[in-house]
Amino acid sequence: MFITFEGLDFCGKSTQVELLKNYLIEAGQKVEVIREPGGTKISEKIRDVLLDKNNSVMFMETEVLLFAASRAQLVREVIIPRLNEGYFVLSDRFHDSSIAYQAYGRGIDLNFVRSLQSFAISTAVPDVTFFIDIPLEEVERRKALVEKDSLDRIERSEKTFYENVRKGYLELAKNDSRFVLINGLKSIEEIQNKIRETITSLRER
Repeated sequence: MFITFEGLDFCGKSTQVELLKNYLIEAGQKVEVIREPGGTKISEKIRDVLLDKNNSVMFMETEVLLFAASRAQLVREVIIPRLNEGYFVLSDRFHDSSIAYQAYGRGIDLNFVRSLQSFAISTAVPDVTFFIDIPLEEVERRKALVEKDSLDRIERSEKTFYENVRKGYLELAKNDSRFVLINGLKSIEEIQNKIRETITSLRER
C-alpha cells in the first residue's frame, strides 16, 4: 500500500509518519519510509539544491522541474520496486505537494504542473493521502518556535504564499476521493488513531 502525507510546513506530518511506521512494523508489515524531495542518492542531492536558503535566486520554473526530477528518480528506484515486493511505502510529501506549492503557491500553470507530475510518478499513484490541515496562524506560531537560521528556502516563504498553498490543498482534498482531511490541531494521538482507522478500513475492503 502506498500512503502519502501532505500539509503545510510544520503541520506534524513527519511525526505521524514515524508513528505509523512503528505501528506497522509491530504488526509484522514490511515498511519503507521516504521523504520528498529526497529518498535516493540522486534525489537527496537535488533536495540540497532545492532547500538551500542561499539559493534565493532560484526561479519557480527551475524549482518545479527539480522537484519533478527528484520524484521521478525516487519512484523508479524505490517506490515501485518496494510496492512490488509487498511493502507499505510511507511518503512524507509526494506529487500533491508540487500541485499545491508550485501551481497554487507559485502560480505556475495548473495543467502543466499536473502533466509534469503524471510523467514523473508514472504508475505510482497513492492509495490514500492524509492531508493534515492547520490554519496559517498555527503555521506562524510553530515557525516562530524554530531558530530562523534553521529554516530552509521554502520555509522562509511569506504568509500569502502559504495561504495560496493551503487553498490548493483544500481544493485537492475536495475533488479527490483518496484524500483524507485531518484537523491538524487535534492531539498527536487523535490524528494517529484516525490514520490507523482509515488504513484498517481500506485493507478490509
